[in-house]
Formats: sequence, structure tokens, C-alpha cells
Amino acid sequence: MKILPPTIYDVAREAGVSIATVSRVLNYPHRVNPSTRTVVINAIEILGYVPKAESRARALMGTRRIGVLIPFFTEPSFVQRLRGIASVLNKKDYEMVVYPVDAKPRSLGYLETLPIRRMLDGLIIVSQVFDSTISKRLMDYQLETVVMEYFDPNFTTLVINDEWGGELATNYLYEKGYQRIAFVGGQKQPEFGVDPISKRLTGYLKVINKAGLTFPDEYINEYAYSPEQVLKKLVAHGLPLAIFAATDLQAIALIKETRMLGLRIPQDIAIIGFDNIDMAEYFGLTTVHQPLDESGRIAASLLISRLTNPKQSNQHIELPLKIIQRETA
Repeated sequence: MKILPPTIYDVAREAGVSIATVSRVLNYPHRVNPSTRTVVINAIEILGYVPKAESRARALMGTRRIGVLIPFFTEPSFVQRLRGIASVLNKKDYEMVVYPVDAKPRSLGYLETLPIRRMLDGLIIVSQVFDSTISKRLMDYQLETVVMEYFDPNFTTLVINDEWGGELATNYLYEKGYQRIAFVGGQKQPEFGVDPISKRLTGYLKVINKAGLTFPDEYINEYAYSPEQVLKKLVAHGLPLAIFAATDLQAIALIKETRMLGLRIPQDIAIIGFDNIDMAEYFGLTTVHQPLDESGRIAASLLISRLTNPKQSNQHIELPLKIIQRETA
């Protein structure tokens, strides 16, 4: 007697839920209670269930689709990474499927279910933190994965040394002769994913401490919700002043506020940013360059290489940082 493959009804029965709940777990995982989602995923794995659409894709030996799991995909730095990824995938005739993440439950939902759904040939995970359970599931389902901005020894990874970048920016200002050097971090503290701001702050503090400089508490702003208020507090402590803004967007906001106060850049306030997004050149912003477009191109190329030869060893690449000197510092 031929044994039939498990169906969605079998999964629902095993999990003790409705077929509608199973369908939501597979298609809209972030809309399902995490505990229920776990029960359904366990049932899928116990039964070895493969959704019909995905089983057809497997029979065709691939989907020609690469998923990109990425937060805040409208922010300039992430747009540039996507641009680099797309430039490679387009040439190789792969479709890029973007999974935007705006909250931890959504990130976890995608990471738990994308391997099971088998809709992708490969996955690029950008700026997401995940545990060993997720790593194991990605490997068990043989979903080739490249990780950007987070180190996991099980996958090929691309990272930058944010702490070293913080040192690079601060040391640049110190060597310019500035004795007042403030730190202004992100506009909001991330609720999920990788947080580079704290690492850049650590690099700043290493240089400041080594130089024997001491500042009022107002000089260190890990998260600055209002650049205008921060700048006014800093100016009150005297000029000239130098500011290391931990992102280019924050640096650009500070440039605007400095000009509104009628102060000169860089004579009164010198500003250095971090990232070298496209807009940085337009504003004449001195900044720490990280290879945003290039990192996307490298990630996509490495993933396609692994799809061609899955037995090759994982690579762990630290991308270089450098100062781009322009008019603001």
C-alpha cells in the first residue's frame, strides 16, 4: 500500500489547531502567537510536511529566488546594500524577494518558517540577531544562507568592526587638534537586530580615555532623540567643538541644526559621520566609509557561489573602513 505524503490536515491534527492556523503560520507567521507557532512548526517537522507549492518548486530543482531579510529597508544604508545585492542577482537571473522587518516577532517568524516553506534557493540575513535554534533549522533544511553584520560560525558572514570605526572617527578629530569631542548616537535605540551604535561609542571612549580627556555628561549621547536639543547643550559648554555622529543621517541632522544656529562648519563645529551613504557627498560630510553597495554585491556573489558548490567552506569577511575627508571636519 502506497504511503501518502502528509497533508495540511495531518499537521493541523498533530498540532491540535485548525488548518487556517497552519496556513497563517506558513504565510503570516508574525500574526500567530509564538507558542502556537512553535507547536505548528514542531508538527510540520515531525511529519515532514512540505506545502504543495513548495514541493513543486523542489521537483523543478530550484526556485531562482533569493530572499533578503532586512530591517528598515527604506533607510539609505540598507537601500545601498539592497542595491548591491540586486545588481548581482539581476545578472544571474535570480529574483530578489525582500522580507522587511520592523519588529522582533516578525524577524523570528520569518526565520522560523522560511526554511520550512522551501520557497527560496538561498537567504541573505541583514542585521538580524538569532540563536542556535534558528541556525540549526536553516542548516537542517539546507537553506543556503549568508549573514551580514552578525557573526555566526555556521554560515558565511560579512561584518565590519564598529568599535574600530568609532576609534577611527574619534582619533581623526583628536589629531585635528580638537579638545572638545562629543558623541551623538542614533535617533532611537533599536528594539531588535544588530545595534552598532554602542560599539561605535566604545571605540570613541577608548580614544577619549587614552588621550586623558574628560567631558561633562552632555558630551555623550548614545541615543539622541532631538539633535536640536543635544546641539544646544553642547554649544553651551564652549566652542570650537567637534562631534562624532554615529550615523550619517544623524550627522546631516546636526549640520542642519548648526546652520540654523548661525554657526560655521567646521570652524565652530566640526562634524564627522559614519557609513558614507550617497547623501554624504552632497552635504560635504566627512565620514567613516563602509562599503555598503560592495557588501551587498559580495554577499550575493558568495551566496550564488555556495549554491553552485555547497561543499565549500564558510568564509568570514571583515570589510575595511576608511575616513573620507570632505568639508565638515
